[in-house]
Amino acid sequence: MSRFSLLSGSALAACVLAVSTTACAQTAREFDIPPGSLRDGLNLFATQSDQQILFSGDLVAGLRTEGLRGRFAPSAALDRLLAGSGLAWSETRPGVIFLRRVGAGEVAETVTQLDEVVVTGTLLKSSGDLASPVITLDRDALDRRGFATVAEALTDLPQNYAGSATPVVQLAGSDRGGSNSVYATGVNLRGLGPASTLVLVNGRRLAGTGFRGEFGDVSALPSAAVERVDVLLDGASALYGADAVAGVVNVIMRRSFEGQESRVRVAAAEGGAEDVMASHLAGRTWSSGAGYLSYEYQTTHALSSRDRPYTADGDLRPFGGTDHRGLFSSPGNILAFDPAAGAFVARYAIRPNATGTAQTPADFVAGSANLQSSMLGADLVPALERHSVYGRLRQSFGDRFEAAADLRYSRRTHEVAGVANSGVFTVTQANPHFVSPTGAASHTIGYSFLGDLGPTRQEGRSESVGATIGGSYAFDAGWSLDGYLAFAQERGLAGVYNRVNSRLLNEALGTIADDPTTSFRASVDGYANLFGDGGANSRAVLDFISSGYSEARDRSRASSVNLLAQGPLLTLPAGDLQFAIGAQVRRETFDTEVTAFLSTAAPRFSPSPQRERSISAVFAEARIPLIGPDNARPGIRGLEVSLAGRYEEYDDFGSTANPKIGVVWSPVDDLGVRVSWGTSFRAASLPQIHDAAGAFGTFLKRADGSDALALFLVGGNADLTPETAETLALGFDYRPRGRLNLSLNYFDTRFTDRIAQPVAENLLGVLSDAALAPFVTVVNPGTSAEDRALVESYSDLPGFSPFFPIESYRAVVDARWVNTGDVRVRGLDLSGTYPLHLGENLVTFDASASYILDYETRPTPAAAVQQVAGLIGYPVRLRARAGAEWSRGAFGLGLHANHVDDYEDRVGNRIASWTTVDGQVSWTPSSARLDGLRLSLTIQNLFDEDPPFYDAPTGYGFDPGQGGLLGRVVALQLTRRW
Repeated sequence: MSRFSLLSGSALAACVLAVSTTACAQTAREFDIPPGSLRDGLNLFATQSDQQILFSGDLVAGLRTEGLRGRFAPSAALDRLLAGSGLAWSETRPGVIFLRRVGAGEVAETVTQLDEVVVTGTLLKSSGDLASPVITLDRDALDRRGFATVAEALTDLPQNYAGSATPVVQLAGSDRGGSNSVYATGVNLRGLGPASTLVLVNGRRLAGTGFRGEFGDVSALPSAAVERVDVLLDGASALYGADAVAGVVNVIMRRSFEGQESRVRVAAAEGGAEDVMASHLAGRTWSSGAGYLSYEYQTTHALSSRDRPYTADGDLRPFGGTDHRGLFSSPGNILAFDPAAGAFVARYAIRPNATGTAQTPADFVAGSANLQSSMLGADLVPALERHSVYGRLRQSFGDRFEAAADLRYSRRTHEVAGVANSGVFTVTQANPHFVSPTGAASHTIGYSFLGDLGPTRQEGRSESVGATIGGSYAFDAGWSLDGYLAFAQERGLAGVYNRVNSRLLNEALGTIADDPTTSFRASVDGYANLFGDGGANSRAVLDFISSGYSEARDRSRASSVNLLAQGPLLTLPAGDLQFAIGAQVRRETFDTEVTAFLSTAAPRFSPSPQRERSISAVFAEARIPLIGPDNARPGIRGLEVSLAGRYEEYDDFGSTANPKIGVVWSPVDDLGVRVSWGTSFRAASLPQIHDAAGAFGTFLKRADGSDALALFLVGGNADLTPETAETLALGFDYRPRGRLNLSLNYFDTRFTDRIAQPVAENLLGVLSDAALAPFVTVVNPGTSAEDRALVESYSDLPGFSPFFPIESYRAVVDARWVNTGDVRVRGLDLSGTYPLHLGENLVTFDASASYILDYETRPTPAAAVQQVAGLIGYPVRLRARAGAEWSRGAFGLGLHANHVDDYEDRVGNRIASWTTVDGQVSWTPSSARLDGLRLSLTIQNLFDEDPPFYDAPTGYGFDPGQGGLLGRVVALQLTRRW
């Protein structure tokens, strides 16, 4: 039995050409391969010899060839290309050539078996073309994109919608989920939600991240140890189980490595967000195994909202928008609640005199207001520091058994300048700083503590651990048995400090009596002064009132036992019928605890009991060749059918069965037509079922544009049922040798019983969206005793703000998890490459695009279907990337344009399209002293294009889901293979 894998793999560079012919058949051919990099020479060899050759990018990094021109047998041509390189080739089966480094004392003719190449989208090790589309980003492709991490490269894919589960959208307040408390990065294929994309590492599940544990964090992976990333753009629950609804991201780590490799990358944007990353990888291979260890360090500086004009102060009128500044400011305003408007209005603006405080009625301006953005001074890019380690070891025992184990660990800390403390506060004559322009005994003041305390401080960390140990045994007749134990854990801590404790503030204001359990005495240490300009309070007062904080800790675990047997079941005229059958037992747990010191005399600890579930599964897959080389006929060069199915039993909600059917048809050489259909499902996460109830107040826009204070209710739902989906994908791949390659894919995904928070679909338009009316209760506690009792019934829930009077609420919004209506997404993916050889120059043109035909959603079963493609908060109609790469000798140059189509906001305003240009220059010298060196300079957004203007209700003038905040980013990366 043959087993294939990559030795020293950092990236699989594979030219998949005519497999049906013998790889180094001795029929002479014409070769024209110019001197230059060995990688380019090998690619040309594969094209001109019509052969398949596998080699790793690391293996040939920095190596050059003298080239060759003339008529040679392929074997002789390959020997000439590799002369002096220290590399050897072997052919383990017809049509498969493998390159390896020659070790000390080894002769070049030694034949080495290959281990299995991991294939995403199938359980089978030996597979031809898949019925489902897969995008592969190998090590070289990742480096050419110029990003610091795999997470950034995945976020940039046209098929991914970056409007949720990224640090920027979390800080900009536009993330629908809002659970990304540790500033992780998830993948959101088709905009169906990060929980609907399954993220794997070497085919193993990650534990969920964030305070709901709902998505996999791809930013926790050490990028230097990644060999390639496969993105399966199709539902795959029949193969991988729950969550594989929109698709699967499988991050394949290097299987082995020989030698050492160091990487250093430095990047910066205007105003901040400097990023430094360094890594080192050391490994060794031996005749029966391999092992390596990789360490990576990254630090990123924060970027403040003040550093961009369209996010600086909330007043977007200079950009054609509106003024989003509010009445909570420093200096503050004397407010009154207007029952007719259902909102606070400013009666007087406090204008401190030269002393810095208002001391007489003359220091107030009637009918005026001080305005300030609630987001003023907050960070939009967090400060991060990350340490990541990944190690892998494999060892063969005899010819049949191989054991392997790997371990990964990542620790990321974050620090963020958050939104400043602000609210509505009552000050009475008991406060010696009290002054009234009207002679009243008390006033309600809208005030921001930004000037006194600065922004709140968010600090925390995220720890990710994963371990796998397993083995593979090869039986006779081509069968094998694979088994492994896997464990993954995510731990998160998210704390917000420098927060105002409302009880302590009222004590310092003199509104309530001194608390004998505290050391603070207002009569001795001073009273809080809200009539100043932000500098009127003493350090003792500020230290006392700002001792409030909140901390949330969460832990998510996933462990599993897996067995898989596979091999040829029987021989058909077109080839072997391959069959795989397996079983899995999986256990998931989640627990969280919250400590809050915001409105009580002592910290309040709220632990949640650990929630868990167990899942048992059996699954199988068959690949049936009907037409092959031996029985081909006109119009049918190849025809294969694949069948897969998975049955899973959950101990908390029942069972589910999901099939998948695929067909691959080759009408002529170089053309493949494929179609797949299947069902997928996603069970509600443990927090979505068991989340504790909570309530918080926020201001929302009414249909007339006025603001209203709403009470948001959040929490889990024990009655949730799984969401299900039906997926259809069909397309073709045209791959003539050495010429234009094209791939087109049509996809159609239909959700039912989707688990969601419907109001999150239009969070800021809840009060004006008729489809969300079932989740909104309009109240007026000032005139209705029943409404007052309703609001007061939620006052003991975590998050309820004491800063707003009960009578100021005008709506209760139910944002708890429910099974909602239907979603349907249809669209097209297109990609293509075209290599052009001009003497010693190789120019490769490439393009990829994703176009959404329809994105239909129904927030509730009774609601009308809404078309939301091209609407804010959803994917745009078209995202595309196109460009070219040139290489000659040691030099390379790439230039690509990225396009985001125009779209609309919620009130029908157009948000302009956005086109940026990225460029990269690379140098891979061939001298002996610099052997193994690669230097690259990447400039993203070369012309420093601002993102399209969006008049966001948050006061930020851009959409972080579609537009980049950083502008031009310059990065320099040095890679050295030792």
